[in-house]
Amino acid sequence: MNQKKVLVVSYSQTGQLNNLVKNFTKPLYENEDIELFYKNIKPKKPYPFPWSLMTFMDSFPESVYLDTCEIEEFEDDSNDYDLIILSYQVWFLSPSIPISSFLKSSWAKSKFKNKPVITLIGCRNMWIMAQEKMKQMLSDLEANLIDNVVLIDKGNSLETFITTPRWMLTGKKNSIFGLSSAGISEDEIIKSQRFGKALVDALKSDKEKENKSLLYGLKAVVVNTKLIRSEQIGTKSFTIWGGLIRKIGKPGNIKRKPVVMLYLIFLLLMIVTVVPINMIIQSVLRKINKNAVIKQKELYELPSGSGEERIKEYQ
Repeated sequence: MNQKKVLVVSYSQTGQLNNLVKNFTKPLYENEDIELFYKNIKPKKPYPFPWSLMTFMDSFPESVYLDTCEIEEFEDDSNDYDLIILSYQVWFLSPSIPISSFLKSSWAKSKFKNKPVITLIGCRNMWIMAQEKMKQMLSDLEANLIDNVVLIDKGNSLETFITTPRWMLTGKKNSIFGLSSAGISEDEIIKSQRFGKALVDALKSDKEKENKSLLYGLKAVVVNTKLIRSEQIGTKSFTIWGGLIRKIGKPGNIKRKPVVMLYLIFLLLMIVTVVPINMIIQSVLRKINKNAVIKQKELYELPSGSGEERIKEYQ
């Protein structure tokens, strides 16, 4: 077999995604028939970690509208990649700004065209709307999305509503008040090596050329149907308010701050009042429209699906 070339592109603000990528690609890295090319996206003006509250909230309009930031350009190369793995974080129900910026670069346009792409997401628990935007950006590049893998934080929605913001704003992810620590479980990150093992076998058989899922049956992605409607409502809210704030000025403009803080207050009030009521209503509607919900779940889980029939083969 000719040595396969696999491109791995990622941006990690906290470092968690770097750990996930390292484990996901470990079997590929250890295989002498596969050559990995790691490319880390670096904004010219780094995004802070931990965030300040104002900087964090001030980034949401540009995140939602997929606006770009300046990033360091990748060196041109002559590599014709056999497979591309694109790993990203979710910011405000959208791909992070550095990832969106990269996908709109000339380098991405030249390397992604007609190539099979696997997306790898590490996030709190909401990623569906971000992946829908990602699908469109990959389509614009004429790339072929063949798989999507999602790992989410280990706590439930209530726990992560506390632990994730704490991590983002203080850098502290340890357990407090008996809650789970923030972030994806280390055990789940290590188990992501099953995907790399499956890719090794697939590349040996040239299956990446078929533009079909290579990671089916490995529980690559599981849609939480309870969150679908919340994501849709949240995206609409971000879009409306984000559009207003973008008209006021660019990120960091002092004129934006009062409106950004007003939206933060509005958002918190919605979360503690409207969201619980909506969740009860949606719970009833899901039971009434059970078949439609199942179809929606299956749609958002494409192309990899939530099946588990091949997990034992690659444990």
